Amino acid sequence: MRKVVVGAAIVDGAGRLLAAQRAQPPELAGGWEFPGGKVDPGEDDRTALVRECREELGVLIEVGEAVGGDWPLSGDRVLRVWLASVVEGQPEAKEHRELRWLAPDELDEVAWLPADLPIVRAVRELLGGIER
Repeated sequence: MRKVVVGAAIVDGAGRLLAAQRAQPPELAGGWEFPGGKVDPGEDDRTALVRECREELGVLIEVGEAVGGDWPLSGDRVLRVWLASVVEGQPEAKEHRELRWLAPDELDEVAWLPADLPIVRAVRELLGGIER
């Protein structure tokens, strides 16, 4: 059975994407990713994503449309990503080294984790269609 990891492509009112720099584990530290995490047993994907963003960033998000389908990770894990927006709070790096808001033309300015690169390309295409 596949293990599901969820990620949030959080976009602000200016059309910028929130990127989070990993602090742990050591082999991934310094790489940039979408905030999120593992889906707990008995939890649906969207509920897990809201919970993870509350824990990692201290914000309440509204989950929007999915970005693609299942994105493969190592082993038997898959990543599912949704567009999202912050509806309460200001993102804080509670479990990450740093957070950055990136405009679509700035997405290549950080070193994304390899598994997130195809998702970044998909999000860039979606951001191109979001009215500002």
